[in-house]
Amino acid sequence: MLIIGEKINATSKQVAEAIGHRDGLFLQELARQQVDAGAHYLDVNAGRGQGSEQEAEDLKWAIDTVQAATGVPLSIDSSDSQAIKAALAHCRGNAAIINSVNAEEGKLSALLPLALEHQAGIIALAMDDSGVPKDVEGRLRACNRILERAVAHGIPLERIFLDPLALPLSVDTDQGMVTLRTLEQIKARWPQAKTTLGLSNASYGLPLRGVINRALLLMAIYLGLDSVILDPLDARLMAHIKAAQVVLGRDPFCKGYLNDYRKGRIRE
Repeated sequence: MLIIGEKINATSKQVAEAIGHRDGLFLQELARQQVDAGAHYLDVNAGRGQGSEQEAEDLKWAIDTVQAATGVPLSIDSSDSQAIKAALAHCRGNAAIINSVNAEEGKLSALLPLALEHQAGIIALAMDDSGVPKDVEGRLRACNRILERAVAHGIPLERIFLDPLALPLSVDTDQGMVTLRTLEQIKARWPQAKTTLGLSNASYGLPLRGVINRALLLMAIYLGLDSVILDPLDARLMAHIKAAQVVLGRDPFCKGYLNDYRKGRIRE
């Protein structure tokens, strides 16, 4: 299970202030904490609503700052293709992930060539020009369009992370099953492609959000979820991931679980 740490996000007031004031120590400590907790990738979002040019500058600074503190690859999180282009040039190696594309023609035309040029992975959202489909088939159609275009550009399926999308259950409780059924169908139809999930969206607006997040994640892991975007500082959530790998027979001899236990990462 690939863990993408979500904490470096300018929607957080503290992170936005750190980026605006160029407080590198704050950002680096947040990066180290996530890696120490088990994150394999770090998502970096620097969008403070100050325009494309400023976001590009903020992203470049944040990337340089985080890479000076950790060796893990980054997920570049932006809705602005020019900011992503500028950011990718600052990423070390060729393991970066673009977060995200969807089935909109403008997004595909702008971002797929960048992914090919930088050998970057892609988080592909199961949505199109009309927004997020409410049903499974609509989301699968969006995924199919993205995959067809990506393959035509020469991007291997293995570098594409399809996100079935978790929507707030506080608004529509049927959406949990739509997410899970979409995930199940993605795994069946395109086994070579990877999957991911922005977990925290599901619990938005509900009390004790971690309880909802853990329930959804365990079901998604059972269905074969390959990666997840989450808060790795949620120790209980991380422990549930490790325990699920054991129960599903995906952790031979419980080595991963025991290793994390010795490091103090497993908590009840």
